Amino acid sequence: MLAGAALVGAAPAGSASGGPERAGGRIAPGVEYRYFDIAASHGTARAHVLDVDLRDPRTSVGLLYPGKVAARAAVSALADGSGAVGGINGDFFNITETQHPGVEATGAPVGPAIANGRALKAAVPNGQRFGPAMPPGVTTEAVLGVGYDRRARLDNLTLDGLVRTRHSRLPLGGLNQYALPVGSVGAFTSDWGTVSRVRATCGTDTSRGAPCSTDTHEVTVRGGRVVASADTPGTGPIARGSTVLVGREAGAQELRKLSAGDRVHVRHRLVAAESHIPFRFALGGYPVLRNGVPLPGLDRTTSAVRTAAGISDDGHRLLLLSLDGSPEFRAGLTIAEVAETLRGLGARDGFSLDGGGSSTLVSATSTLVARAPGADAVTVRNNPSGGIERPVPNGIGVFSGT
Repeated sequence: MLAGAALVGAAPAGSASGGPERAGGRIAPGVEYRYFDIAASHGTARAHVLDVDLRDPRTSVGLLYPGKVAARAAVSALADGSGAVGGINGDFFNITETQHPGVEATGAPVGPAIANGRALKAAVPNGQRFGPAMPPGVTTEAVLGVGYDRRARLDNLTLDGLVRTRHSRLPLGGLNQYALPVGSVGAFTSDWGTVSRVRATCGTDTSRGAPCSTDTHEVTVRGGRVVASADTPGTGPIARGSTVLVGREAGAQELRKLSAGDRVHVRHRLVAAESHIPFRFALGGYPVLRNGVPLPGLDRTTSAVRTAAGISDDGHRLLLLSLDGSPEFRAGLTIAEVAETLRGLGARDGFSLDGGGSSTLVSATSTLVARAPGADAVTVRNNPSGGIERPVPNGIGVFSGT
């Protein structure tokens, strides 16, 4: 019923919250789905929106992910597997390694991620990011999330970690991430998955395509002591309660000083720059709208099928938006138009998530799913480019306690 509703007109990006062009309806307490057309610079785009009222005690949002950081699944499968009534895809991710022959792409996301209050991963260096250019001054540490106060907000999450050995105290350079800073030591836990850790030692802080390091070392720590070591980062599952430390250059040299049985203490946490209330869930992307004003330097040229989120009503309302990728709407929106569309919907803050890289992309990431009232499973509402869902590492799930 929702997907078949007819549209009456087209809404300009600056007035996307207008009247008769809306179509859709309530899918759960505090959650509405609708879609509308936008007359944009490159043609007509169709936007699909989940409007989530976080004031409703029966409604919540959280991180959708396949159970491991370095893993991917379709948004519909992630939503159904977690019991969500709706959701969209999330962060940009390490999708290919054409510049590093023989190195496995991890599928891991770029930015930080928190699920149920637990830090899953930290951000890769800015130069190792996948995705379109970010606005000036924005880093890979940017997140959108919801705190324990049930209010959505934008912030930056920085890794605060330490590796303490009998030889030294080393700052931790990474947590479950596909790229480590040059000269650092990163920690990998059972949350990482089974994918090879070699990619973490490839590229540099400023160049994703730079060669892989030839000076690497890793040690496995269990029960606070070193139990194994290797000169090449390994692969396969990491046992719960174990931590694998991967070092490159100076970090590798420090790890080589360790022997089996040596005591090692590893601690880590993600620190928010502005939030006074801890995040219950967060994921990466980049801001496009702050306090009702689009960020300077937003791209006004490149149009694509995109996914984004908006925050309004002082964090009590979350708008999840995904564009339609069917041929008649594949012109999409520029990032600047996305910001204006979110503002037209009433958002004060806006955040760009992963989507198509260009209007000609035949298989884009942008996906929005919603469960019709009474249905047992979600359906894809926005016609992903190419007609199929692309597996993704994470997303935003909408949950209803009906």
